[in-house]
Amino acid sequence: MTTIRLPRTVIALLCTTLQVCLGTVYAWSFFQTILVRQSGWSFTQTAWAFSITIFSLGVAAAWAGQALPRYGPRRLALIGSCLFAGGYLIAGWALHLDSIPLFYLGYGVIGGAGIGLGYVTPVATVAKWFPDHKGLVTGIVVMGFGVGAFLLSKGLAPLLVLQAGQDLSLVFVWLGVIFGGVLIPCSLFLSDPPESEQPAAARTVRPLAAASQPESVWPYLQSWPFVILWIVFFFNIAAGISVISFQSELLQEVWGLSDPSLEPAVLAEYGATLIAVSSLCNGVGRLFWGLLSDRIGRVAVFRILLASQMVVFGILMTETNPWIFSALVCYVLLCFGGGFATIPSFILDVFGPKKMSAIYGTILTAWAAAGIAGPVYVGYLKDVYPDRAVLYCFLIGVMMLGAGYVFSYLLNDSRMRLGRPTLEGTLREYGIPQTAS
Repeated sequence: MTTIRLPRTVIALLCTTLQVCLGTVYAWSFFQTILVRQSGWSFTQTAWAFSITIFSLGVAAAWAGQALPRYGPRRLALIGSCLFAGGYLIAGWALHLDSIPLFYLGYGVIGGAGIGLGYVTPVATVAKWFPDHKGLVTGIVVMGFGVGAFLLSKGLAPLLVLQAGQDLSLVFVWLGVIFGGVLIPCSLFLSDPPESEQPAAARTVRPLAAASQPESVWPYLQSWPFVILWIVFFFNIAAGISVISFQSELLQEVWGLSDPSLEPAVLAEYGATLIAVSSLCNGVGRLFWGLLSDRIGRVAVFRILLASQMVVFGILMTETNPWIFSALVCYVLLCFGGGFATIPSFILDVFGPKKMSAIYGTILTAWAAAGIAGPVYVGYLKDVYPDRAVLYCFLIGVMMLGAGYVFSYLLNDSRMRLGRPTLEGTLREYGIPQTAS
């Protein structure tokens, strides 16, 4: 069977398209209020759907990072695309049956696993095609994940809601069909670059011969540098994702207090606009902070992200002006995306390129844990303390960011070695085949 070889710019476009579609998960708060009103589910119950999605995403991404070298990008991306689209179809059926356990299974477990398999694949693949512009091109690809919520919240979702007459079950089914129709063809054309077509910069990091045995990454995953990096990453995500999961509802609450005469439909439109604009900030932040980390260092960027957000969350606790509130939320999303942009380069710096996919996938379990911690506590606050939920949400966020900032002083972005460096070990680390002497 002849394999179609596409130009690397087309591969980058396909990878970005995959990330844009998968990133629509961050538009969850667009559906949150509608689900609560239509189905009668509580905020806590609906928050669990988003939390299960992010948890499944992180766990699946950890496995995908280990499996990518063995199965290749096409197979993992194709499986992830089918699961993601299938999750929406099952979720639509669950809404038709008014079954929240089935909704958790479809949108949360199956759909989330699809995102996890799909998320790791484009990032790792495009880095192999562009070793000469690795930071820039991975920043563009992960930016697509941040921008996905904009396209869904301000374009596709409102159109489908209008066409379906507010019937969310039909909306979710149509989303499954559309995403399947886009993602599956894109996945079929993904591949690693053939060695003969790799740029000269890539030839020093090509894989070892098939007979070589890969070095275990387990000792690195048990090391303090990995643990500290995981903790700092977790706190940055947990604070940001707590805002993402309820940003529409939180803004509607602030607008309602500022102008009680506003109709629910108008408030919902304001909330959708915030999702769209903040998602753009999420995407831009992935590019901006990634490029800045190349200049001032990864540790410095993490400290700026955490410290500045502590100040912003403190202001958000008592801010009643909806315009200022929205601007500050957008900054939080800018920093949220920055954490994801900095992590791949951080891992490359500390652990080396040969262990990149396995360690990168494993570090995303911090995303899984944060996906449970962040949205669930905000949902609980909305149900139990509806009049003080905003205050408590951001107070807890300040404490999480403060903890992450303290741990950031234990970070070090110098190369980690488990033993004394040797010529053989260096060759193995960079995937350079060793010739017999």
